[in-house]
Amino acid sequence: MSFSIELELQKFPKKIALKDGTKATLRPLKADDEKEFHQLFQGIPEHERMFIKHRVQDIKVIRDWCKNIDVGRNLPLVGLLDGKIAGDATLHQQLGGWKRHIGRVSVLVHPQFRGRGLARAFISEILDIARRAGLERVEAEFIGEQETAMKMFAMLGFNKLVHLEDYVKDMQAISHDYILMGLDLRTDEEYAGVGG
Repeated sequence: MSFSIELELQKFPKKIALKDGTKATLRPLKADDEKEFHQLFQGIPEHERMFIKHRVQDIKVIRDWCKNIDVGRNLPLVGLLDGKIAGDATLHQQLGGWKRHIGRVSVLVHPQFRGRGLARAFISEILDIARRAGLERVEAEFIGEQETAMKMFAMLGFNKLVHLEDYVKDMQAISHDYILMGLDLRTDEEYAGVGG
């Protein structure tokens, strides 16, 4: 059976329980999420926003993301807690070329909702979708200061692939280390259930 993004999206919204018992809903980003999605980014501390690749404080950037959703290339999921967008995760794909078998994962959770397992739930959901889409590997990019995020990805099986010192610059033109982590989805499947 071949993968269908439309069938995949029919599985949403999904209700999940976070580790503190809080109920959350995961669903794809919608065009009318613009205002709330922008508020998510406004709630990210300035020193963290500098590490985001896009100018997310600009409502026009968020409007473009919400109005031009291409789930085949970028599948954005949002997590709702207490009726508010508490975070998002995206599976980025290239539909052709030499990296077409590799997806990239990005995750962001509002500080107010961190520590409850939402990021872990996002990553788990994205990895399931990536596997069903036939991707062989997934990657995640970090800057050196994102140690907590890298530890969480490592706990989920991601390994450090590349570490380049002073390689990227934030929105203030300050240099930071660049770290690329990856997970081989084929190996993960091969060893599933071994030893049990």
